[in-house]
Amino acid sequence: MRSYYAQVKAKERHMTHDEKVQYLLKDLGQRGIGKNAIAPPFYRLLWRLGIEVRPPLFASFWSFAMVTGLGFGVVWGLFIAFLQQSYPVSCALWTAPVGGALFGSTMAAYLRWQAHKFALPRWEDYPV
Repeated sequence: MRSYYAQVKAKERHMTHDEKVQYLLKDLGQRGIGKNAIAPPFYRLLWRLGIEVRPPLFASFWSFAMVTGLGFGVVWGLFIAFLQQSYPVSCALWTAPVGGALFGSTMAAYLRWQAHKFALPRWEDYPV
């Protein structure tokens, strides 16, 4: 546990997005969370490109559900439509959104549970 003085000093100094991400990797790594769970490769790619998105553990439920659900739905729909020739295209048209919604909401619920488990604050307030 950090002292009150260290907490005040951390809040006084504004951290850049990159500094916060590096601190996050170290902090959560010490708590036993794997690097790919803290910062998946897609997020690291976005950060390298200069796009400052919140790490997944700090994303809102709906934003993470939409991103992962949309990605899964598109990939699943293409898989069903093109690689499984025995299924009609109509099958891909209804299973893709349903599968995407289920996958996205399940992943978002899991991440929100992880954030709650580790008592993570909002990204704007991190580090505490």
